[in-house]
Amino acid sequence: MAGRPGYVTLPIISVLAAIGYVYYTTVFLAIPAWLGLATAAGVANAAAYTALALACVATYGLAITRDPGRVPPAFVPDVEDAQTPIHEIKRKGGDLRYCQKCSHYKPPRAHHCRVCKRCILRMDHHCIWINNCVGHENYKIFLVFVLYVATASLYSMILIIGAAVHSAPKDEQSGSDSPRSSIIICGVILCPILLSTSILLGWHVYLILHNKTTIEYHEGVRAMWLAEKAGNLYHHPYDLGFYHNTVSVLGPNILCWLCPVSRNTGNGIRFRTSYDIPLSTSAFKKEEHLSMS
Repeated sequence: MAGRPGYVTLPIISVLAAIGYVYYTTVFLAIPAWLGLATAAGVANAAAYTALALACVATYGLAITRDPGRVPPAFVPDVEDAQTPIHEIKRKGGDLRYCQKCSHYKPPRAHHCRVCKRCILRMDHHCIWINNCVGHENYKIFLVFVLYVATASLYSMILIIGAAVHSAPKDEQSGSDSPRSSIIICGVILCPILLSTSILLGWHVYLILHNKTTIEYHEGVRAMWLAEKAGNLYHHPYDLGFYHNTVSVLGPNILCWLCPVSRNTGNGIRFRTSYDIPLSTSAFKKEEHLSMS
């Protein structure tokens, strides 16, 4: 892919190694030490955790390989379009946003990534752990991956704690603690993973509910400060309310919100704003269907 680093990097290898190590310790050490793989409970937990681990790997691969959404080279903003109530302009000069490096105009919410060396639609940030930008086309996949990892980490931590507590008396009697030591080491590794992914998940849930990207959040802090300084109130133009904000990212079908392959809403160039004419729920769904077709 032009303008993109190679897929396989040290952070990606580290993530895959961590997933493999945690999976092995959980399924082949923790579950046998606590429940036993020959029991119904052990088999059920091993199968459930294996499915969750496969979901983590699958969504991780999609987050790495899915194009985040590049700005079409022929894009030109139509300032006379009545359906576009606002246009983003440069802070200095007030001109329409134009990327000198890519030599084309930038749609609203698009930004140039110095690593990928191109403009990304609805860019949130560049993530070194997937060696890819998080943008309009892969944001939901990235979010679902973080959710799966946080859930798998919590599930693994519960199994590891149970195994460590249950195997302690047996290890003391036999004088051997090698499996228990490996389980405890895995638990120590899981602590920062669980903490960081939980915080990251909570942060992006907040952003989704307010229809913001990470870049827009930091820009909004400054805009709010400037507005308050001038005696005005700042309102994020893309905030449509919690429900419509969530639908705009995860899609109109609630049953597919956790599915990483469902189609995105819109094309990443034009977004509904709070300045648009209010639409009824049925009209909003019709607009989403047309934008997805």
